Amino acid sequence: MAEWRPKVAGLERVLGTGALFSTAYGNVGSSIYYALGLVAVFALGMTPVVFLIAGVIFICTAATYTEATTMYPEAGGSSSFARRAFNEFWSFFAAWGQMLNYIITVAISAYFLPHYLGIVWEPLMSSPADIVVAVGVVVLLAIVNVVGVKEAAGLNVFLAVADFVTQVALVVLGLVLVFSPEILVENVDFGTSPTVADFLIAIPVGMVAFTGIDTISNMAEEARDYGKTIPQSMRAVVVAVMTISLTLPMVALSAMPVRDGTTVLAQPESEGGYADNPILGVVENLDLGPLQGAAEVYVGLLAATILLVATNAGLIGLSRLSYSMGQYRQLPSALRKLHPRFRTPYMAIIVFGAIACLTILPGEATFLGTIYAFGAMLSFTMAHASVIALRIKEPDRERPYKGRGNVRIRGAEIPLYALFGGFGTGAAFVAVSLLNLETLIAGVIWLTLGMT
Repeated sequence: MAEWRPKVAGLERVLGTGALFSTAYGNVGSSIYYALGLVAVFALGMTPVVFLIAGVIFICTAATYTEATTMYPEAGGSSSFARRAFNEFWSFFAAWGQMLNYIITVAISAYFLPHYLGIVWEPLMSSPADIVVAVGVVVLLAIVNVVGVKEAAGLNVFLAVADFVTQVALVVLGLVLVFSPEILVENVDFGTSPTVADFLIAIPVGMVAFTGIDTISNMAEEARDYGKTIPQSMRAVVVAVMTISLTLPMVALSAMPVRDGTTVLAQPESEGGYADNPILGVVENLDLGPLQGAAEVYVGLLAATILLVATNAGLIGLSRLSYSMGQYRQLPSALRKLHPRFRTPYMAIIVFGAIACLTILPGEATFLGTIYAFGAMLSFTMAHASVIALRIKEPDRERPYKGRGNVRIRGAEIPLYALFGGFGTGAAFVAVSLLNLETLIAGVIWLTLGMT
């Protein structure tokens, strides 16, 4: 079968495995810098369990995205998958949820960035300095993205590796210095702290730590040799993220245990907690002796840098998704217009960057986390459903990547990772929608605006 090519030329195929991995890890790996605190607000001592459940769902979702992206390597992610599997209505439905996801990625990454820089200048940990810096970061990166993504790829690789090595070092130090299975067991009073409802909400919020996986899909139209580079970069992201996400929460809850139904990991900075900079809280509670001060400054600066990369990755995702939606007339064509010199969708970068700035202004991190989960779970569920439908609709189509674990149902070979992943993300979408009224209202308003 002939190789699939996008209908409209424009974006150049210049990104290899390293660039795809680093940009995605900048988005996914950076999420632990805020997701740990957001999850602890709801899950308390059950936080490690939440990350384990969310991680299993993440592995299934990564396999689904890899299969579909290598079949249709164009900007758009779940929107592109749904277009082939169903129709333009469901494609737009997925894209609009994904658009919300990227807007909040930009906003939440930029919002938490100054809280880590606060280790250098304390006023950045509180309003209005944190809001001003966050908005400034988005504006600066929007300008950088108009010039183009290629120039930053090498730096992204370095930062992603430095970030991963640092997180591994924190895990190793934590396991040696503070890790305690007894404390982790004592932290749990399931049904009381957390309540069952809060635990269920925490699972989709925990998925926030893994949502950047679709960044690779939205950059697929710029990937070289996508049949190889996309699976390779996906595998690297999964291994790196799971290594940290299954261990760091246990270290954090050992260092900052639950007492009297709460933990400083879940408390805001105004109450002496670390909800706004949870990884810095881990470092401050490791008792590193003469290295303590230097370690805090290093982690604070690195966290701020990697959150900068994550904000940039979110803007990249917004611009590429807008380009895809505009190509199929799901958005005004002006929004996908490429810059005559830099060949980047500069109008989309400007417009959606401005919307991200507006969502930063209230400074409500918990709400950003739950609405982030709303958009992500909707988009991921559509991706799983699309892969299942494509296995039925186009069983003989070439699939450069086809994961293990399939079951034959009525003559069709259905991937178990899509079945299990779709159930997980669908249930998480229902949970975050029905158990959090503010999220439900905001989500419905967003979807209504899009459909209108």
